[in-house]
Amino acid sequence: MALDRIHLRKLLLILFLPANKRRSAIRRDVREENARAAGARSSGGDFYGDFWADAKSHVFGLGDLHTLVDARIAANARRRNLYPRLRDGFLLWWNERRRWTNEPFHPGPHLKAQFTFPEFEATVKVDRVLSVRDGLGVEHAIYPYFAPEPILSAEAGRLGLWLLIQALPIVPADEIRILDVIQGQTFSIDRYPLHGDEEVIFRRLYEQLLREWEALREADD
Repeated sequence: MALDRIHLRKLLLILFLPANKRRSAIRRDVREENARAAGARSSGGDFYGDFWADAKSHVFGLGDLHTLVDARIAANARRRNLYPRLRDGFLLWWNERRRWTNEPFHPGPHLKAQFTFPEFEATVKVDRVLSVRDGLGVEHAIYPYFAPEPILSAEAGRLGLWLLIQALPIVPADEIRILDVIQGQTFSIDRYPLHGDEEVIFRRLYEQLLREWEALREADD
């Protein structure tokens, strides 16, 4: 996925990688984009998509996450390392750390958005939001971060929350969460209050990343 049109979770991952790993990730993205432009087929679907579909099924009582993950691993051995970690982290949050308990839980509205940065000609995409309406009618929005590393930091969490609040204006800001799935940890504005400089920092970091990406693209031509 080109870095000027990118999912928020991937952007947070790349922005907070150590410099050497960030450069490697950008180079990999450049190679993949060049291959796609040349007509090469994608190497596969979204590795995390099936897990997240199963997690949603678990939330709404449509399946058991242990059983569902076992079936996914049986169907594709590539999942056997990360899927159990994703499962255990998700269940740690869902069973032990989640604070809203007003059952039953039902699917909330479909949430999907794009937030544009016209000055960079760039777009950050928001999707795969777990939207839950509890028994009192309160709607909760959980945005997943799947990567095993880097672990989502407080700064990354605040930047992600800032963008989600801008991109999802119909959702009350205090009901938006980012879930670092493997860690079973959520980020919300009550636990991680915004400092007020998140927009400035987000734009600065993203602009720097895009400049590095463009430089590597030009060098690869």
